[in-house]
Amino acid sequence: MTMDRKTAFLVVDDFEPMRKVTASQLRSIGGNNILMANDGAEALRMLQNKHVDIVLSDWNMPVMTGLELLKAVRADAKLAHLPFIMITAEAERYRIEEAIAGGVDDLLVKPYTAICLAERVEKALTTQMHTHRSLAPAHAAAKPAAPQQAAEQADPAFPLEPARPTILVVDDTADNLLLLSHLLNDEYRVRIAHSGEKALTICQSDDPPDLVLLDIMMPGMDGFEVARLMREHPTSEGIPLIFVTAMTGEDERHKGMQLGAVDFVTKPIDPDALKLRIHNFMRYVGLQKQLQANYDGMLELARLREQVEDITRHDMKGPLAGVIGLVQTLAYDSKLDSEQVSQLRMVEDTALQVLDMINLSSELFKIETGRFQLDAKPVKIGEILKRIVEIAQTTFAEKQLDISFETDTAALLLRGDALLCYSLFQNLIKNACEAAPAHSMVSVTLADGSPACITIRNRGVVPAAIRDRFFGKYVTHGKQGGTGLGAYSARMLAEAQNGTIALEVSDPENQTTITVMLPRPETGK
Repeated sequence: MTMDRKTAFLVVDDFEPMRKVTASQLRSIGGNNILMANDGAEALRMLQNKHVDIVLSDWNMPVMTGLELLKAVRADAKLAHLPFIMITAEAERYRIEEAIAGGVDDLLVKPYTAICLAERVEKALTTQMHTHRSLAPAHAAAKPAAPQQAAEQADPAFPLEPARPTILVVDDTADNLLLLSHLLNDEYRVRIAHSGEKALTICQSDDPPDLVLLDIMMPGMDGFEVARLMREHPTSEGIPLIFVTAMTGEDERHKGMQLGAVDFVTKPIDPDALKLRIHNFMRYVGLQKQLQANYDGMLELARLREQVEDITRHDMKGPLAGVIGLVQTLAYDSKLDSEQVSQLRMVEDTALQVLDMINLSSELFKIETGRFQLDAKPVKIGEILKRIVEIAQTTFAEKQLDISFETDTAALLLRGDALLCYSLFQNLIKNACEAAPAHSMVSVTLADGSPACITIRNRGVVPAAIRDRFFGKYVTHGKQGGTGLGAYSARMLAEAQNGTIALEVSDPENQTTITVMLPRPETGK
């Protein structure tokens, strides 16, 4: 397996030996253009000034962690589609979910082999080249593969029939090597080494063993020295180690444990006891591999969710917007009586509510994780506000509210997303109408300017207990069935369109005012 020699890699790790090992592994597969950074902050500066094709980052680093770097990359429009592989020893599920939500392309669990690294890098680069992340057609992405196709497309790092675990037996006595090989080769793949130097070469290679059975008394480099050097190298530091020795003293046992041995087996060997001990420790190896497989499964589910969101956005929002447009056109038909117009308005109201739910379920997730990309276009905000006010007048008719919309710039254009504006102001106006006392006034005003200013006022004040966190997530007060997402989603939708939102409360006037500022088109008003 080889890489394009022009591919530019950025390796980010605060541990210098690990950076060098990763760079060496990349060079072994043809990667010659390798940049290295000590932490996320240095990496981000390099990304902003140098061309990079893929990032391989450790998780836990000072100054800026790998997760913080990932979020910064996904929030930058120029870097958002850059393949990003997180290298981690994390086991907490919620942290892995956070990385996945942040838009990581792959997760690689330490320790890993050069072969596994190469496969993950090739997969990330290939996926980016063909799909540019979420830009692939939703229909094609969501089509399930046939069983045979699924088998053929399975991740090559995790074949359907996994290879047997590998055990390295290290002993300078040929009879001992032969005995242990015959004892274990029916269940495991057995490799042998006659010296400590040969054992280190195997353990620090691209294909290290899963477990090492190590003799202590060997000429040249003894077992203790082998264990010490294994623990100092990133490729071999996590390999379970069992000393198989005739030395039975407590001092030797203590020294071996200090060097990271998981067990001592004394010679002469009890074959049944040894096989049982090895079986128990290989369960640990299996759990480590299962951890990687679990992360892969979580990542695959997250990608499936993103594909479903793409279907929601492209296959539902487009037709839904068309329905809203048709209903609005029909509602102005002079041939219809008031009852028919009222029914059309009910259809429009329902469609807008569905549109709002779609935005909350799909767009907010992307905005929160820094993966939302605004496709800004001119928006006729006056028409949107006018329609939402008309719908609110029907919806809240029983409260006999005086809901007004005022503007002297009906043709004013914003630079944003029309569907997001629908959801943004539908939430705010609905909240204002719900909070306003019966028979009171709710006013919506659109003022010219750069940026444009939209104000929503209602009688009644936001409770003092929640004013400081009014736009926070899940903040609600005394509202039966309230989710606390209305004001929060409004803030997120405003900021996603490069706007701002503010709350002003006047206790003497018993009035609440929400002010939204949204940018105008760059070409002018």
